[in-house]
Amino acid sequence: MSKLKTRSSATKRFKITATGKILHKKAGKRHNLSKKSEARKRRLDIPGQISSVDRWKIERMLPYNL
Repeated sequence: MSKLKTRSSATKRFKITATGKILHKKAGKRHNLSKKSEARKRRLDIPGQISSVDRWKIERMLPYNL
């Protein structure tokens, strides 16, 4: 059987916790930050969790990390 390969783009974008949840960075913290409130920018710092609907797609891209 051939070797499974991890998609390097997925390893850069997603993090798997010890309990198996998949986390991602939130969009909107790259530019135009002066018009956004401090509270909004702090909320964007907190990683978001992948929904259960999309989980199988990411699990296929990260075969060894689960």
